[in-house]
Amino acid sequence: MTIFGSPRGNIELRDCTITQRIFEGLAGDPGRVVIIDGPTGRKVTAKALMDEIKSLAGGLTEQGLGCGHCIALMAPNTPEFCSVFHAVAWAGGTVTTLNPAYTASEVRHQLEDSGAEALVTVPSLLDTAKAGAEGTGVTRIFVIGEADGAVPLGALMGPPIPEQVPVDVQDHVVVLPYSSGTTGLPKGVMLTHRNLVVNVDQIQACVGIAPGEMTPVFLPFFHIYGLEVVMNTYLAAGGGLITMPRFDLEQFLRLTQDHKARRLWIAPPVALALAKHPLVDQFDLSSLEVVISAAAPLGADVCQAMGRRLGCTTMQAYGMTELSPASHVNSQAAPRAGSVGPSVPGTSCRIVDPASGEDLGANGEGELWIKGPQVMKGYHGNSEATASTITADGWLRTGDIAVIDDEGYLFIRDRLKELIKFKGFQIAPAELEAVLVAHPGISDAAVIGAPDEEAGEVPVAFVVGTNGHPPGIDEIQSHIASQLASYKQPRSIAFVDAIPKSASGKILRRVLRDRLAG
Repeated sequence: MTIFGSPRGNIELRDCTITQRIFEGLAGDPGRVVIIDGPTGRKVTAKALMDEIKSLAGGLTEQGLGCGHCIALMAPNTPEFCSVFHAVAWAGGTVTTLNPAYTASEVRHQLEDSGAEALVTVPSLLDTAKAGAEGTGVTRIFVIGEADGAVPLGALMGPPIPEQVPVDVQDHVVVLPYSSGTTGLPKGVMLTHRNLVVNVDQIQACVGIAPGEMTPVFLPFFHIYGLEVVMNTYLAAGGGLITMPRFDLEQFLRLTQDHKARRLWIAPPVALALAKHPLVDQFDLSSLEVVISAAAPLGADVCQAMGRRLGCTTMQAYGMTELSPASHVNSQAAPRAGSVGPSVPGTSCRIVDPASGEDLGANGEGELWIKGPQVMKGYHGNSEATASTITADGWLRTGDIAVIDDEGYLFIRDRLKELIKFKGFQIAPAELEAVLVAHPGISDAAVIGAPDEEAGEVPVAFVVGTNGHPPGIDEIQSHIASQLASYKQPRSIAFVDAIPKSASGKILRRVLRDRLAG
């Protein structure tokens, strides 16, 4: 067995919860502004945030929604997202985060699968939340703000809980985001307090966020990248957040300029804009020292063009929800073009030949396996998927084909997994295929990802009509739109006589990719 240890050494494992960890960063200067609502300029101090978390935890506990209970959170990036997340954690509960773009059908699946008992959302999403909650275990819906027929979050405030409700930090699942893993339908990723705390410390050991450092954050908090790498790590490091409920390039640039941000965390489509969009030249971005892109592969040429234009260091990082999420971060002092960098402290890697199962050495190309304290506990209620992803001795199979060079830098080459990455979001082909074949006019379907300069990849569907008579494209698109969020919908639909499959019935996606390329 060939194991690549981290060139950054090991990491201390702390026996604290994720909220105790961020309170370390908040407690030093209680009057400091730690969150600014980007659109309105509303400010939240460290003391106000801690007080709100403790009072909301008390209210949840009074409502019977504290220790051991699962609360769903479906909201855009706002200061209250931080409060709700950490209030549930402080009360000893579990948060399952939902994409605000979800349809009622998608909401219902996650609520049922996670076992959530209450849902916190915003007024604009209330109708979808109510429709999605029908027939699930969710009996109470709360809104951030005010809405007719809904209990406002403010009414949940109760007697503050002064100390963390005791939990087993190694075993207790604090957050349950959903990921498609290497294949299949979205699954609940069980991340413990230990997972989140150690990954905050691993990230901070690599990037060194300074006390008082602020950054605008459009990366959604419902996604583990925005939640952990930005929200939790900045608060724990003594930094601060300028929340953006959605990405708007002009607002992003203005907030970067006005708050003199030193560091930006982005996804590849934003890197393309920073490298090429004329709007960038209208703002003073001289405060920037480094821009880090993750969530999907970024071409070295775009990364370097962005760096030249902004006059700062640009680099990539790597992770996945199942890794809490970070496993590799480039070196700011010596970033390597096209690489996602060395592994974070305490993280070991293997490169395994997919055909033979043999370990490969430096510069060998194979599947990346990762082991470390940030590896998830498993998939919620799905021991089969867990066993196929994590080996008996703790190695997580990433599904990505990679190379590790002589100095420990990782280069992602391709993927074994079927997952489509659209602007950093995951699209499971199986989920879209299931919706397609549910249409009575479609007998079979397959979905693959097609390369796209702006989005990374876009979903493309191949459809077989029932009895050779498929429905029209408009009818198919309307059917899909009623079931799935817009980013999951195919950008093109091709009609075929049959879907190519192996003898075992597995879709031969490479045949479809070759057809698309041709």
